Amino acid sequence: MLMFVLILVGVLAALFVSGVRILPEYERGVIFRLGRFVGIRTAGFRWIIPGVDRMVRIGLREIVMDVPSQEVITRDNVSVKVNAVLYFRVLHPDKAVIQVENYLYGTSQLAQTTLRSVCGQAELDELLADRDRINLQLQEIIDQQTEPWGVKVRAVEVKQIDLPQDMQRVMAKQAEAEREKRAKVTLADGELLAAQVLADAARTLSSETAGLQLRYLQTLAEIAGPNSSTTIFPLPLDLIKPFFVESGKGNTPPPAIDSSPASDDRTGER
Repeated sequence: MLMFVLILVGVLAALFVSGVRILPEYERGVIFRLGRFVGIRTAGFRWIIPGVDRMVRIGLREIVMDVPSQEVITRDNVSVKVNAVLYFRVLHPDKAVIQVENYLYGTSQLAQTTLRSVCGQAELDELLADRDRINLQLQEIIDQQTEPWGVKVRAVEVKQIDLPQDMQRVMAKQAEAEREKRAKVTLADGELLAAQVLADAARTLSSETAGLQLRYLQTLAEIAGPNSSTTIFPLPLDLIKPFFVESGKGNTPPPAIDSSPASDDRTGER
């Protein structure tokens, strides 16, 4: 009798130990009793009926999944390779177990097909310049598809876009031409501004009688530096102006002689 009691106690202890489950804070346990869903167990010490209950552990931490590189042909017929990063977590553990066989694999495949579809509907310039809109569109589509699985997609980020070598050379030439255009426009604007400033300076100097003379003297002071061996003396133009006037009067050409045929005839008659 004592032996039977000891055996019974040992069997009960083994059954109790085999039914003990310890769940960490970031996991939930989905309980199935004889194949039917009966509830969700939270974190802590939990016990299930051995041989009757089955517990499936589901993590609630956010999962960072790398979406493999996908071959995509954009709307403007450019072949590129695009990969992305997917951030999601499980909000409803029961749905993640009951509604889909493997929610990780299903989410990964859905992200790949959505990435090809969305990038294929956009042009190359949109993929390169409007990446935020592409990321938001991917997140909305994937989140809508995974909602029945109890999975919440927080964000999708396009990580890298690989372009063909020919396309990279063409884009480099385009960027170089754009930079040259900006440089020429900037140079022209600088010349226009310099011309306007010079015109303003000329008007300012011409408005004062001594302004041009002062500017002339300043230029001479800059030329005749401390280490220069050349001495420059300014000569006012008013001193030599009369000489030019007198020399102009002395070189007046004589009056022209009329050499017409009529005058020759009159001379012969006399």
